[in-house]
Amino acid sequence: MRVLAIDTATTALVAGVVDTATGQTTERVLEDTRAHNELLIPTITEVLAEAGMEYSDLEAVVTGVGPGPFTGLRVGMATASALADALSIPLHGVCTHDALAHAAGLHASPADADGEATALVATDARRKEIYWATYRATDSGVQRISGPEVNKPAEVKVGLNATAEVIIPDRLAEQLPERFAALPHRAAHPSATALVAAADLEAEPAPVVPLYLRRPDAVPPKQQQLSAAIPKVEL
Repeated sequence: MRVLAIDTATTALVAGVVDTATGQTTERVLEDTRAHNELLIPTITEVLAEAGMEYSDLEAVVTGVGPGPFTGLRVGMATASALADALSIPLHGVCTHDALAHAAGLHASPADADGEATALVATDARRKEIYWATYRATDSGVQRISGPEVNKPAEVKVGLNATAEVIIPDRLAEQLPERFAALPHRAAHPSATALVAAADLEAEPAPVVPLYLRRPDAVPPKQQQLSAAIPKVEL
């Protein structure tokens, strides 16, 4: 199956094509970009050309659904939805942190058999907060233990295995509380391969819903008290 994978939930723009039959993957990862809207379609077109494919060759689309900031996240999801609809192919949504955990290459170990999380995966939520989830690797794949949630780094309270590691951008590592800062940490970004690995392509596609984890900033204005001098008119 030839699958287009997209993620714009982080500052990185990820676009790639994965052939699940052959394992061939062609992708672009544009790190630390704020121009998802301008760059996504041109990047997808470049990837398809490099893979020797046309849009009509695609058989499914996988998109990261966050958690992530509203604007960037919507760019990827709206593009994925439009392409899947135009091409009449299935659209699958996956948690971006699940893809990050797959991309990090977590390894299963008999010492982890107690079921505790062996990795904390975190991304920048801005406003001095992080999006986070915990995972452990099993013989059958990567399993999410808790999250995703959004908190200030100091407010993250989860149990981790003694041999756990933290998957987090370097600039955010120093903001973690001491019990996490002392653990090994490294950066990772979603990849096309990891997005496809996190998706169940055999399942019936479910509605793709963004994981914002925050209430919207925009709210309806409060009803203003009308002056008594203004007559009430009923139509």
